[in-house]
Amino acid sequence: MYGPFQKAKKALRGGAALVMALLLCAAMTPGAAAVTADGTSARMLVPVGHTVGIKLFARGVMVVKAPESGTPADDCGLQSGDIIVKCGGVSVTSTEQFQALLQENGETATDLQVRREGESMTLSVSPEQNQAGAYCIGAWIRDSMAGIGTMTYYDPDSGAFGALGHGITDTDTALLMPFASGSILPSTVKAVKKGAVGDAGELRGDFDLSCDLGDLSANTASGIFGTLDPGEFTERLGNPMPVAAAAEVHAGPATILSNVEGDSVEEYDIEILQVVEDSADGRDLVISVTDPELLAATGGIVQGMSGSPILQDGRFAGAVTHVLLNDPSKGYGILMETMLEAGENTA
Repeated sequence: MYGPFQKAKKALRGGAALVMALLLCAAMTPGAAAVTADGTSARMLVPVGHTVGIKLFARGVMVVKAPESGTPADDCGLQSGDIIVKCGGVSVTSTEQFQALLQENGETATDLQVRREGESMTLSVSPEQNQAGAYCIGAWIRDSMAGIGTMTYYDPDSGAFGALGHGITDTDTALLMPFASGSILPSTVKAVKKGAVGDAGELRGDFDLSCDLGDLSANTASGIFGTLDPGEFTERLGNPMPVAAAAEVHAGPATILSNVEGDSVEEYDIEILQVVEDSADGRDLVISVTDPELLAATGGIVQGMSGSPILQDGRFAGAVTHVLLNDPSKGYGILMETMLEAGENTA
């Protein structure tokens, strides 16, 4: 039903409603029309569910720890979470380039253009030499992130994709990484660390740094977005299915597509426990994993599964986003409508 990436399960569970949903989905072709409950045409997207490697480069460099007292960074007022975008009037593109700019300026007081909570400000810093003779300001900074996540959807008409269902945040500050550029890479799951109470599990895998599948264009609170290059990866994806309107998603049985072993994507049973109204943080849905195979393999939801498509009643309802640390079998999801709106706002 979903192509070579997505193998059919040996046994289907969930009753007549699920069987009907599968039959309706199997009957659709890429050009088939779909209609929502209010009679309007539904958008058609391919649910993916395959892991991908993700490289993201920040716009500027982020201060990831509060500067220690008495350092130039502390004296000039830098704070954890600040984004240094210019040094001495020159745009900052990486940690290495920023360090080079400091060496050029030496002990001379230098203006830093900084973004803090969306506001721009200018700070003056006077670097000091360390024991090795290098000029520094005493700030821990970061310019990029890399890891594994799950691709949610692919639009064969435009080549656009969305993944994760939440943004990529800095591990130290928990702030959204300011986006400059990035790419998506092929990935294979090698092992799983099962989730346990108080300890989030994770997918562990490899990704090929020498081969890009496509480019990132945005990092938002509702997902990362970009465009896939036509090729073997896109050719192996399945057929589009209609996106569910928010009003069509309801508490009850559903499934997710996830890649938790090797290169295969499987369909697993879940339950949508609640649709949360007026949610603004990627927690539109409260979900529970009910599939014994997935529970045995992962313990429920683990890191790396974010972005796994949620399907209900033959429609593309949303994506997995978070796990509950006190119960890894439960977590949250984002409505597909919400995720798509975020992607379209970045276009």
